[in-house]
Amino acid sequence: MSRKTRYRYCFGPWNLSEGQDPYGPTTRPAQSFDWKLAALKKLGFDAMMFHDDDAVPDIDTKSEAQIRKEARELKKRLDGEGIVAEMVAPRLWFHPNTVDGAYTSNDKKHRQYAIDRSKRTLDIAHLLGTELIVLWLAREGTYIREAKDGRRSIELLVEALDAMLSHNPRARLAIEPKPNEPMDHAYVPTIGHALALAHLTCDPKRVGCLIESAHAILAGLDPADEIDFACSFNKLWSVHLNDQNGLKYDQDRPFGCTNLRSAFDQVRALERNGYGTRGEYICFDVHPFRTTKVEHWTEHLANSRRTFELVLEKVRTFDEKGARALIANRDYQALDQRVIEHLLGK
Repeated sequence: MSRKTRYRYCFGPWNLSEGQDPYGPTTRPAQSFDWKLAALKKLGFDAMMFHDDDAVPDIDTKSEAQIRKEARELKKRLDGEGIVAEMVAPRLWFHPNTVDGAYTSNDKKHRQYAIDRSKRTLDIAHLLGTELIVLWLAREGTYIREAKDGRRSIELLVEALDAMLSHNPRARLAIEPKPNEPMDHAYVPTIGHALALAHLTCDPKRVGCLIESAHAILAGLDPADEIDFACSFNKLWSVHLNDQNGLKYDQDRPFGCTNLRSAFDQVRALERNGYGTRGEYICFDVHPFRTTKVEHWTEHLANSRRTFELVLEKVRTFDEKGARALIANRDYQALDQRVIEHLLGK
């Protein structure tokens, strides 16, 4: 197990949200990108995640030349602040053309829109100095099964991935699975699905995954097991650490907020697999509670990092030799208690 990794931390502009939910309006005033970038710098984070239209606002209204110009200007600004762009993701779930899905829409024109916009995302990412593209396949699914042919939808997803892989031969595509929400059922709900899909593409080595803790929980899976599974294929290229209170809507709670033992297991899995030693970041996809006051706006991010580092200390001081002895004796009851007492500081 690695004990020397110096983890680097990351979040996205959307993680400083204003408190709106499906049942009520915002509870905090909107803040500018400048304010969010300053918050990242003040908190001492190393990198920022981007959607394509975080990097280039109103992207669909701008020419290719204007998109490239604004991306270069952002890169210059990030360099000046000492901030890295960790990844860029096409935001394909807001536009009217993606109501019926993006890559799997039943409308060919809408599918082409999604592919064209994804290619622009690859161009933006390259100009920002990253080749990591994250694909949250938000609307790639159905509300009713008869509306789409599931096999044909997989073929369409592969066509879209191949188009992106061909557009930039250095780009890496990290699929971020989620079983539901906003769609009733998603076509790529788990890491296993994502890695299987990768092997249908023209360059499987460049298709990997991003694991989000809450999404794994929503699929009824253990995030630590998902981490180990992805690392078995050397395909874990990013993580979104957060927490989730049961099989509800996606909550994006602060890391360790609900289940500290699960947090311990996730960090332990990251450590034993050497995550971070190849340049990967610890990203926190967490949101402030709707009740959060403006003066406490960034605490969920600072708290998530502090929790990660405290849990990391617990992982690195855990008696692994003693644990192995208990495992060899199949004394899992004692192992269970040892973990509990270690987390409780006994």
